[in-house]
Amino acid sequence: MLDRIDLHIEAPALTFDELRSAQKGESSETIRGRVMEARGLQSQRFGGDKNSARLTACNARMTHRQIRQYCTINREQGDLLQQAMEELKLSARAYDRILKVSRTIADIAGVESIATPHLLEAIQYRSLDRRLFY
Repeated sequence: MLDRIDLHIEAPALTFDELRSAQKGESSETIRGRVMEARGLQSQRFGGDKNSARLTACNARMTHRQIRQYCTINREQGDLLQQAMEELKLSARAYDRILKVSRTIADIAGVESIATPHLLEAIQYRSLDRRLFY
């Protein structure tokens, strides 16, 4: 069942000191702005493909063909992903989801290519119910 969920995130309880802290975290408005920029990039990306413009509004809805087109990774990243797949015993569905999430992380960062830190973060989101990969 967990295989069908894109992100597995543990949210540990805050300590008493964290609850009492006067330090403010990042505002929801700031986060929303980054997300909206990323969604704008995705709209531009899929708007150029007449077949996908009607069906694909965001990275989560990418087809297998679109994943191969828009989620390219280099050889070292491919080896890293293969190692994670084998060690965490992930499925083919998880492989595609990791690539989609990596693409989204890169979009939020405002970069065109998926970098290794984006891929590692996406792998981490698949490993909550498994032993840690890195």
